[in-house]
Amino acid sequence: MTRLLARGRRTVPARPAPGTALAEAVDLHIRLGRREILAGIHLTARAGEVLALVGPNGAGKSTLLGALAADLPAGSGEVRVDGRPVGDWSAPDLALRRSVLPQSAALSFPFPVEDVVRMGRAPWAGTPFAEADEEAVATAMAAAEVTAFAARPFSALSGGERARVALARVLAQRAPLLLLDEPTAALDLRHQELVLRICRERAAAGDAVVVVLHDLGLAAAYADRTAVLHGGRIAADGPPAEVFEDALLSRVYRQPVEVLPHPRTGAPLVVPVRAAGHVPDGTPGGAPERTGMPDGPPV
Repeated sequence: MTRLLARGRRTVPARPAPGTALAEAVDLHIRLGRREILAGIHLTARAGEVLALVGPNGAGKSTLLGALAADLPAGSGEVRVDGRPVGDWSAPDLALRRSVLPQSAALSFPFPVEDVVRMGRAPWAGTPFAEADEEAVATAMAAAEVTAFAARPFSALSGGERARVALARVLAQRAPLLLLDEPTAALDLRHQELVLRICRERAAAGDAVVVVLHDLGLAAAYADRTAVLHGGRIAADGPPAEVFEDALLSRVYRQPVEVLPHPRTGAPLVVPVRAAGHVPDGTPGGAPERTGMPDGPPV
């Protein structure tokens, strides 16, 4: 499955077969202080699929992603990457197997965008695959649509532009396991769709993609599987069409919702149930909502 490099003891992972478990959490428990953040999590991310982690704020999504990345230690239970406990991998070997996109991207120095993306190639230094650095960086920048400002300092970018540069860095790393924490949070509609299309493309190429999302519509449209987290546990795990159900989501989010099929694709659409008459434009169904502001222009 892996081949030993001539220098050192680093190993380059072989391309995984479809369905291979690239990340696993087995009876995972994590505590922060007195609070148990994750309680008995069992989860597997497989090559060739997009797995979306969804749930309300504080459900444990980012903590679970951090544990799968080996950035957070397990209190009990086990996390495995590429079939081995994460503690058995050296940091350089782990970096060849998984790439991580955190919620926020910050740098202390004004590196040019292209240099930031090239940082994703650092794990491959000293391996035969270092020869692909320039092609990998160019391809990743084109995919994330950041080539046009390659020479600009990272610190001069907008929040959405920084998010796309950070994604390009992850793509340039070319690890078979991608762990993305809220990659669409700072993005406009076009680039939200772009990011999830990239996730699908990486899964189609054989990678495993685990992505934390708040937008249930994006999860329903692009994920092969969705794990719904609630109170540090997995409330449901399966295809969105099976998992996204009125009663479950209403209970988990503490907000009544309806789940309707998209009229063209059939993918689930999650719609909040709003009070009757709450129609902001004054069309039939209710009067315009009063805001306490004057009805007309100031005089």
